Amino acid sequence: MKKKVKRRLLPRRKMAASDVLERAVSRYTTDRISLGELVHALHERGFAIIMLLLVLPNCVPIPVPPGVSTILSLPLIFFSVQMLIGWDAPWLPRWLKRRTIRRETLSKMVALAAPRLKKIEKVLKPRYPFASSQTGERVIGLLWLIFSLSIAIPLPGTNFLPGLGIMIMALGLLSRDGLIIAAGMLVGMAGIGVTTAILIAGVKAVKASLPFLFPG
Repeated sequence: MKKKVKRRLLPRRKMAASDVLERAVSRYTTDRISLGELVHALHERGFAIIMLLLVLPNCVPIPVPPGVSTILSLPLIFFSVQMLIGWDAPWLPRWLKRRTIRRETLSKMVALAAPRLKKIEKVLKPRYPFASSQTGERVIGLLWLIFSLSIAIPLPGTNFLPGLGIMIMALGLLSRDGLIIAAGMLVGMAGIGVTTAILIAGVKAVKASLPFLFPG
C-alpha cells in the first residue's frame, strides 16, 4: 500500500515557483527527462508546482514536438483526479513515469515562462483562505480535471485558455491566494466555453459535409 506523505502546498523557504522550476530543470544533464524524474524532483512541494510545470507547453509561445501536449495532459488528468479525491501526494503509474520529454524543450519552456510567472508572483499573497482549504482543493481538483480533459482534445484552440487557467490557479494555490485561484477558474471556464463552441461547430461541419449519414 502506498505510504502517504503530508503535502506541502508552499515551497520550502517560500521559494518562488519560477525559481523552483528553473532549479528542477537545471539539475538534469541528460538529453531527455522522464516524467517520473520530474515528479520525484518536485513531489515534496505538492500537486500545484507539478501541475504548473506540466501545463507550460500550453501557455508559452514556443514550438513543441507533436504529441507533447497530449503526453503531458495524461499526468495532468491523473493529478487532477488525485486532488479531487483528496490524495496527500502525487503519484503516477510506472508506464507513465517512463514517458520522456527533451530537456532542451523543457528548459526553453521554463526560461520563457519564468519572467511571466515572476510578474504574477509579485501580486500573490495569502487571502480568501477557503479556496485553499481541503474542500476548496477538491473543487480545484474537479476544475483541473475538466480543464485537463479539454487540453487532451487534439484540436486547435482547446488547450491555451484551460492551460492558462490551470497555471494561474496553481500559482494561487502555492501562495494560498484565493483571489488568484478564482481568477484562474474564470480563465479556465472561458476556455471550456471556447472548447464547447469548437466541438459544436465541428459536429455541425461534419453533418453538413456528410448529409447522407445524418438525414434531416
